[in-house]
Amino acid sequence: MAVDRYGVMGYPVSHSRSPVIHRLFALQTGEEIQYELLQVAPGKLEMAVRQFQRTGGKGLNITVPHKSEVSKLCDHLSERASTAGAVNTLSFLGGEIHGDNTDGFGLLRDLVVNQGLSLEGANILVLGAGGATRGIIGPLLEMEPESLRIANRTLGKAQELVERFALSGPVSACRFNVVPVTETYDLIINATSAGLQGDSPPYPGAAVSDQTVCYDLSYGLKPTPFSIWAREQGAKRSIMGWGMLVEQAAESFRIWRGVRPDTAPVLKQMLITA
Repeated sequence: MAVDRYGVMGYPVSHSRSPVIHRLFALQTGEEIQYELLQVAPGKLEMAVRQFQRTGGKGLNITVPHKSEVSKLCDHLSERASTAGAVNTLSFLGGEIHGDNTDGFGLLRDLVVNQGLSLEGANILVLGAGGATRGIIGPLLEMEPESLRIANRTLGKAQELVERFALSGPVSACRFNVVPVTETYDLIINATSAGLQGDSPPYPGAAVSDQTVCYDLSYGLKPTPFSIWAREQGAKRSIMGWGMLVEQAAESFRIWRGVRPDTAPVLKQMLITA
């Protein structure tokens, strides 16, 4: 009997820990799956997705830089994927492509459950306005923060997200180099891919106080440029996105297999091997 195939598509994907995480989930739950790393360059996404579907694949995770583009290939979008305008989880059912977004769910699970943060009434700054940001803004606003500001290199992309989420809560936009610092930010989230590419955007040092928690959606075997910067600025805590990675993967696994893995031992294993 053939083993059900899953995988992650992105560019690059060599750094991804998703195969290890899903292998641990499968062992824990007794589910038999195969999970592959699939490097897919921009412009080759549709061909790669449809080939994976055609050859019997059951589902895919989608990562940088394809999360917005892949939504166009979906026959059905979940409410959270539709709201985000970005997809990170595909399921192939009855010849159709179903798209979902587990990023926001995974981030909130890590922030609230694993890290013990309260976001109600918080001032939040999100750096970057790409596909990763699209997936987290809606869930963050549902936690009723005092404010949520999106900073980006180009103002247009950030303003586009403000317009998309304006009815959901107090969201505004600015450029990286003009982040207002009259207020203290309780949480700064780095949603840029700068750490993966080895360069640093102009992180706004004046926005960090000794009460600020800095959270990097990126993760690495060594501290990311953003997490190092956060410590240098005197942030209260500097957290890499391992918890979000495991939690969003668990939600994808639940969508695919109908069973939710226990994330605590898997996250512990990831942090040990990191």
